[in-house]
Amino acid sequence: MIHDVTQKFPSHGLIYKDDAGSGQDPAFGDLPEWNLSDLYSAPDGADLKADVARAEKKITAFESHRGKIAGLDSAAFGQVIADYEVIGEILGKIGSFAQLYQSCDVSDSKRGKFYQDTSDKLTELGGKTLFFTLEINRLDEAVLEAKMSHASAAKYAPWIRDLRVYRAHELSDDLEKLFLDKSTTSRTAWVRLYDETQAVMRCKLGDEQVTLTQALHQLSDPSGEKRRVAAKSIGVALSEKQQLFTLITNTLAKDKAVEDDWRKFAAPVSSRNLGNLVEDDVVQALVSAAKDSYAETAHRYYAMKARWFGLDKLQYWDRNAPLPKTEDRKIAWPEAKGMVLDAYRGFTPQMADVAATFFDKRWIDAPARPGKASGAFSHPVVPSAHPYILVNYLGSSRDVMTLAHELGHGVHQVLAGQQGGLIASTPLTLAETASVFGEMLTFQALLAAEKRPLERRALLAGKVEDMLNTVVRQIAFHEFERHVHDERKNGELSTERLGEIWMMIQRDSLGPAFQFDDEYKHYWSYISHFLHAPFYVYAYAFGDCLVNSLYNVYATKSVPNFEEKYLAMLSAGGRHRHRELLKPFGLDATDPGFWRRGMNTISGFIDQLEKVA
Repeated sequence: MIHDVTQKFPSHGLIYKDDAGSGQDPAFGDLPEWNLSDLYSAPDGADLKADVARAEKKITAFESHRGKIAGLDSAAFGQVIADYEVIGEILGKIGSFAQLYQSCDVSDSKRGKFYQDTSDKLTELGGKTLFFTLEINRLDEAVLEAKMSHASAAKYAPWIRDLRVYRAHELSDDLEKLFLDKSTTSRTAWVRLYDETQAVMRCKLGDEQVTLTQALHQLSDPSGEKRRVAAKSIGVALSEKQQLFTLITNTLAKDKAVEDDWRKFAAPVSSRNLGNLVEDDVVQALVSAAKDSYAETAHRYYAMKARWFGLDKLQYWDRNAPLPKTEDRKIAWPEAKGMVLDAYRGFTPQMADVAATFFDKRWIDAPARPGKASGAFSHPVVPSAHPYILVNYLGSSRDVMTLAHELGHGVHQVLAGQQGGLIASTPLTLAETASVFGEMLTFQALLAAEKRPLERRALLAGKVEDMLNTVVRQIAFHEFERHVHDERKNGELSTERLGEIWMMIQRDSLGPAFQFDDEYKHYWSYISHFLHAPFYVYAYAFGDCLVNSLYNVYATKSVPNFEEKYLAMLSAGGRHRHRELLKPFGLDATDPGFWRRGMNTISGFIDQLEKVA
């Protein structure tokens, strides 16, 4: 039902070597910068034009099957699926190139035009294949079962299984094509406007004008005054764009409500749950477990942090502040690389070997530059190519953890690629498993090697804060989205109301240890996930809690051959659902105790901190 041939993911970026300036800081060592020559030579390259022509030719031939899927025998059915997969690979590669190229500098109008023109073309081409999945979903079960009997079709059984979950929510061919055709002038266009607006925003730090990413990074600076100035500046910059961001948010929420209504989804989150192949009650169990733990996790930790700072209350800009009396050490890139690869190798050499390829072949773009997308990501591209990783490396220990996180994604994407284009991708809820596990491996290796009390406390506190950001904060984001989408049904939300919801949710989740100044009410508007992928955010909490339970199994050595089973899980891609993937480890996400176990891991780290303190 989701026919987004440009393969959108939250927070993408890239560098294209021919015209992007370097953001290298010599203090960090030789930071790698990628190019896209493994995909195409240039936006106007002959190789890209050839692939567009090849896709057009294959799609013209593919259209001859329109209205005839029900009459295909099993062998022919398998061949048509294989042809569809090849077309998807070509379109996905083209779309990935356009998206990566544009998101390196979304303020560049030439890049924006190339991306938009490519998106329009891919939407047009993808629309011509739309009939295929719709016709499959109109087949009776008995008819479809017969078509799956030949080996050429049977290999695609997981894709057919997941495709069928959309049956009850699909519309007529004409309506499906209308939704697809209008996506480039509705949702995609509004998201692009948001991205371009955010990319050119500048925050005033003294006499310097910096990007939003750079200002946000200052919120982790050891200097309380620098954090305060950055926080206030971010608030001013966001406040100046509130009218636009409010309009975009209301428009996209209404756009989603219209489509959800046509597709008969019960709640705004339902389409995401269906796409994640996870049951509504499982997601609700996760949300409930996280919210029930607010006092025991976030409230308890931040009250402890306030005491360390000698304060009755923390200011909101102190949330990610480094602890007092800890060394503010910048970690050079070669050292960060060694930390992560050593941690991966300590788990299994195979995982380290795959991760090392990203460094050796420069599939990573690390420098922070104006215009470059904020945050970090690993873009899977397509199995016939390879993933690309983006980080904004500024030398902090959190940046090392981010590198470990994205390399986990990259390893997962490489291993799953063997399943082919239709089966390689995993639901968002499982897509975070390898990344969070990679973080945990790196953290545990660093903690085991650190014997100094203050530095050990800093490591533990950093890990707790990362987990709170991943679980508590993301569930709070989820609750913010739920309130916004529910209220949007009754009319537009004002800027004031959006701010009220944000402040209510933040106070509830972070607890009484914080002082929230008035400008913090605008901070909801820099969270790009709300627009890029509505209700994506709970996947982070899902992944973190899942990994907490998974790592506990590994650490206690309660399952033999864990490493082998773990790599098999990653290599399976989307072949299995979460029940089947977790079964070899004795875990079950439908059990409410599973999520409490995950939250208890965070509480356990806080217990350790109390002893260290």
